[in-house]
Amino acid sequence: MTSSGSGASAPFRPDRVHPSVDALLAHATERGPWAKHPDSLSGSPFEYVVIDGVRHIVKHIGADLDWIMRALGDGQDGAPPWALVMWRSGLLDALPAEIDHTIVGMAWDANQLAVLMRDVSDTFLPTDRPIPLDRHHRFLDHMARMHAAFWGFDDRYGLMPAASRYTGLTPAMSAREAAAGNVTGVPAAVPGGWDALRAAAPAAYELALGLATDPTPLVEALDETPATLIHGDWKAGNLGSHPDGRTVLVDWGWPGRAGPCVDLGWYLAVNCDLLPESKEDAAAHLRRCLERHGVPTGGWWRRQLDLALVGSFVQLGWSKTHDRAELAWWVERVVPVARELLR
Repeated sequence: MTSSGSGASAPFRPDRVHPSVDALLAHATERGPWAKHPDSLSGSPFEYVVIDGVRHIVKHIGADLDWIMRALGDGQDGAPPWALVMWRSGLLDALPAEIDHTIVGMAWDANQLAVLMRDVSDTFLPTDRPIPLDRHHRFLDHMARMHAAFWGFDDRYGLMPAASRYTGLTPAMSAREAAAGNVTGVPAAVPGGWDALRAAAPAAYELALGLATDPTPLVEALDETPATLIHGDWKAGNLGSHPDGRTVLVDWGWPGRAGPCVDLGWYLAVNCDLLPESKEDAAAHLRRCLERHGVPTGGWWRRQLDLALVGSFVQLGWSKTHDRAELAWWVERVVPVARELLR
């Protein structure tokens, strides 16, 4: 386990943040629109550029462009987006060598962030078939390596508050987006998903909505268990593999201090149709990886896993009603724990 967990070794690097997109792309010899990945759901626009003969991708981020930022409270009132905080603070530099974030520069200008990344499109997972078992296990191993590297992480940088993780994908968010004229994509689908959850599993619905409205009991319970730095969005669309085995992990819009099981729970929930093994086996694999990388898990693992699964259901339970077996698994696991939290 490295000593970077506290963040003490992460240098502040404001020199790598350009004052404008033009400055960031000053050496580009070609520039044009880029068709984003089908799993990119935020609304942020992309373009490609060629710099020194190498193709790059630029993602343009801002609360006026990205409903996810608005839903999570990222970049509000002129605050820098969490992805910029990760870059400027040096936290991305402190990632284990097994993880490639692909970012080579950023520009921050008038509350708009441009993220310049190497084009690694050919490494990304296909999202229409199960993740190969060896690659799935490697992702979990690299997830554990990141968690071990930042074990005991102290967020003095201003990353995502813990409560924001559980209040974004709610009917209230959809109502705000609809009032602003955004009636497409995920914000448009969320209310129907919650309605379907209420019809299919009323008790689970009530508990999830209660914690989505006020996640304090969940956040406080999780805070009694160990924490690290997490990415927060290990969905297949953000993941790839280099030929040398390194994991490509992009889209740093959900980073913060949380337990490793919070990353795991989201991975299991968002990739449920792509998992090559049971959720129980995947969880056991991450636990073994953490132990192998120097993180003892006795005394806290089961409690944190139970709580993290509740949190993942608060986030994505509304999307589970299309598969009765999938929904039943989550309801059985989370309802007793959620009831305890809301007693």
